[in-house]
Amino acid sequence: MDAKLLDILVCPLCKGPLLYRKSENELICKADRLVFPIKDGIPVMLEDEARKLPPEEEV
Repeated sequence: MDAKLLDILVCPLCKGPLLYRKSENELICKADRLVFPIKDGIPVMLEDEARKLPPEEEV
């Protein structure tokens, strides 16, 4: 994932910062507890494509 792209990407819902989880190839919004997938190197920033972050899963 390009570092410059990571610097400008924000959560599409709350406009908050995203955490990049390299091992899982995903972006996480802590505020909304949503996980956005990265498919073929492209972040999928759609709410419908995101999964909810379970309470027991730490960020």
